[in-house]
Amino acid sequence: MVIPAFLFGLTIGLLLLVWQRQRQDARLKQILGKLASRTQSPFPLASQVSIAVAQQRREQQDMLQELTLLRQILQAAPVGYLQVDDENRLLWCNPQARQILGIPDAESKPRLLLELVRSYELDALIEQTRDAEQPCQSSWTFYPMSADPTHLSQQSVLTLQGYGLPLPNHEVGIFLENRQEIVALMQQRDRWTSDLAHELKTPLTSIRLVAETLQTRLDPSLRSWVDRLINETLRLSTLVQDLLDLSQIQRGTLRNVQLRPIELVGLIQAVWHSLEPLARRKNLQLDYCGPSHLIMQADEPRLHRLLINLLDNSIKYSPAEQTIRVKVSLELAADLPSSNLSSDLSSNLSSEADWLCLEIIDQGPGFPEKALPYVFERFYRADPSRARLALEALNHRSSPEPNSPVPDPPTINSSISDGHIQGGSGLGLSIVRQIVEAHHGTISASNHPETGGAWLQVRLPWQLATEPPLESRRLDPPLSPPQP
Repeated sequence: MVIPAFLFGLTIGLLLLVWQRQRQDARLKQILGKLASRTQSPFPLASQVSIAVAQQRREQQDMLQELTLLRQILQAAPVGYLQVDDENRLLWCNPQARQILGIPDAESKPRLLLELVRSYELDALIEQTRDAEQPCQSSWTFYPMSADPTHLSQQSVLTLQGYGLPLPNHEVGIFLENRQEIVALMQQRDRWTSDLAHELKTPLTSIRLVAETLQTRLDPSLRSWVDRLINETLRLSTLVQDLLDLSQIQRGTLRNVQLRPIELVGLIQAVWHSLEPLARRKNLQLDYCGPSHLIMQADEPRLHRLLINLLDNSIKYSPAEQTIRVKVSLELAADLPSSNLSSDLSSNLSSEADWLCLEIIDQGPGFPEKALPYVFERFYRADPSRARLALEALNHRSSPEPNSPVPDPPTINSSISDGHIQGGSGLGLSIVRQIVEAHHGTISASNHPETGGAWLQVRLPWQLATEPPLESRRLDPPLSPPQP
């Protein structure tokens, strides 16, 4: 009985040993398959595993060296960087981030970021990046907290730009850029420009009064020189006023916007009639497409200035005997396409629309392609050939007939000399952009595919106004073009 029992146990043990060896071989083959795809090798299986393990160790050391190098780069980077885990606990940050946010020295264990930095905008950027699972950015004003309450007045305010980067395991990396120096330089530039404009306004007015007084007392042969002096003085006065307006708009972009119900169609008509002398000189007409009556919420004085600048720009660059198109439409919610609203649909306007789109299209030479990214920058002027083409079109209309006496060279009046035909100030479209941004809207410039002229698109947040405007600007019949 003992011998059969011994043989039975030995058989079971051998079977278990063979099964375990086969299982180990299968696991080693699986590991080799994961480590690297290999062809037939003369080495035994154990040697292949040893070679693969050594290779993995070398790769791991290389990755550690790269990680150390990247951390050293972040340590010396001129921008701040911090990294948080899935619970918004600070894992690591570089010296620049510590200096910007006022974070104390590193501790042994991670701490909640809000315990170290009282910036809810930074926390919101982290959550936005984690939820979107794609890079996000945000700008905000950061007020550092001081442990000493007696030094609160000495705390510096920083303007920060943050860039969020999603990382594995729901971690988030944030790059921080201190833009306070740039903001300070821009404020200094605006302050200097505003002060200079204020100082120039009084002497220019005096020069204009003296020139107008001399205009009627000089011989006719010398009067053209005084006319040129008055025109240039008016041009400089317009430039000074544009600088003052631009400075005022920038200082109160978000604070001084006074929204109230206005009648947009009537406002467009009022602006067009105020520019009627310029349009009649070149026999230009207005082609309006949109509702015949539309009440919206906006700041009327600023919207009036926006329309003046846009239509004046189109008039100056349009050739004679052409049409300027003004198109008003609503872009509906849920990504529906923009639909033009005719007069019979004006009574069915819905509060579901997101944006009001205002388009100004002329048939002039358009913008040079290289100038499109910069047309809204202050003091930027496109290729002078654009102004030259507009001036040639104006002179062509006033050219004499054959065999007729040659008249004196045409004198451009003040209303034209203060615009783009003489080069312009480069501030008109910049003021338009500031007004649009004050209304939380957007503006874009391009060349229209059909006319080839300038195509300016303004989008303003749409708010359906149920109350009538304080002063109705609508006239009957609506938007009648000026007659030559």
